[in-house]
Amino acid sequence: MLRYLVRRLVFLFFLMIGISLIVFLLSHAVPSDPVVANLSQRNLANEEMVAAFRAKWGLDKPLYVQYLTYLKNLLRGDLGVSIRTQRPVFDDLVRYYPATVELACFGIVFAVVFGMSFGVISAIKRNTLTDHLLRGLSVFGVSVPSFWFALILLFVFYLGLGIAPGPGRIAARAAAPVYWTGFFTIDALAMGNFPLFLDALSHLVLPGICLGMFTMGLITRTTRSNLLEILSQDYIRTARAKGLGERAVIGSHALGNALIPVITVIGVGFGNLLSGMVLVETIFAWPGIGQYAYQSAQNLDFPAIVGVSLLIALNYVIINLVIDLLYGIMDPRVRYQ
Repeated sequence: MLRYLVRRLVFLFFLMIGISLIVFLLSHAVPSDPVVANLSQRNLANEEMVAAFRAKWGLDKPLYVQYLTYLKNLLRGDLGVSIRTQRPVFDDLVRYYPATVELACFGIVFAVVFGMSFGVISAIKRNTLTDHLLRGLSVFGVSVPSFWFALILLFVFYLGLGIAPGPGRIAARAAAPVYWTGFFTIDALAMGNFPLFLDALSHLVLPGICLGMFTMGLITRTTRSNLLEILSQDYIRTARAKGLGERAVIGSHALGNALIPVITVIGVGFGNLLSGMVLVETIFAWPGIGQYAYQSAQNLDFPAIVGVSLLIALNYVIINLVIDLLYGIMDPRVRYQ
């Protein structure tokens, strides 16, 4: 496993270099000019201002020179400076990414807990009313557009019933906790401010459910289908013939094998959540990586666009590596070459 891990990490390095090249070329292939996107009409009429802007951000150099310069800085851990915010891209990612990670963690926990539970219940209650209802819920989760579901949640639970907080990470009048991890829930607990912790946690509920709904539907369907297949195997019939109770048969013999493919669904779903859902983050006024990417794209902020893309790609690569390692831990038949 150690040799396999080392090979994957070496491959990861070259993969990220390739991704940086592709993203860099695609971001510069957009038929728009960052000068027009970032300078006012008055400054655009000033040729000296335009020339100074192009020289400052290296836009006056050939594309291959721009990329080689970016790659040299990237190998030193420098992601460049954002054109829009005038701050290092790394600092911007550190600022915005924790909000997305906190929301993604809540969403994936919601998806895993309810998705696996519904999948198991649906398989046990096959072809009953309960099964049909849970399968319908899973289809709804997979099919419903996230932005539409977000609006419905806000309209019903915030505006209509008034039992859920509105958009944002905390209440409008509350002061943000002292920055430690960037997770408002953890930082509030570190301060010993339990009311602020509950406030931050309550603000995670609606956007977390909205983001986790799609993954929950996939987990429900995958768990159900795999569990039904496992329950038809000979060793399950043997376990039942030995007199084991249904709970022991499912919990000790069937569920472990049925959940191995579910790991992939969970990993991919978590990667999707970490990518930042632009529309959902916008609707809930969530200052995460999705909003940062959207604003960067609006201003053709090339350093920020490449930085966000590399971060998202790194998420998927690491998650896929963890999934592959978990396969070897959960399934003794898997051998690493």
